[in-house]
Amino acid sequence: MTTAVTSTHPGGTDLHALLAGLNPRLHPMPRRFLFVSHDKAAVRMQDALMMFREDEGVTLIVDHDLDGPEVVADRLLWAQITLGVESSLDAVGMMAAVSAALATRGISCNPVSAFLHDHVFVPWDRREDALDALAHLSA
Repeated sequence: MTTAVTSTHPGGTDLHALLAGLNPRLHPMPRRFLFVSHDKAAVRMQDALMMFREDEGVTLIVDHDLDGPEVVADRLLWAQITLGVESSLDAVGMMAAVSAALATRGISCNPVSAFLHDHVFVPWDRREDALDALAHLSA
């Protein structure tokens, strides 16, 4: 017996339309990726933008206050770029195109897909380059 699968996710799936409407927006505050043990995750959850459990512990994405006590010179800060286009969770190719455009410029990225929007985390000091790469991708 074969069953047809249809998308019930909101948002678009047409790759050309998604890239044309990318509308990347930079969040003004840098973010940090934290890794904490499972037992310490609950304490940090209220501050988390994103949480992902792995066998070894919990990864959290949190705001980073540049004036706060946690500033460490060798800790990498990340810029969050939200893609304003509403993409479906089952859209194919958009994040691959975004990652490729950034990779062409030597910019590392950590994509996170949420229900309505995708987010790309790039090194804080490369945020303007990343926005430029994404602007050329959607042109």
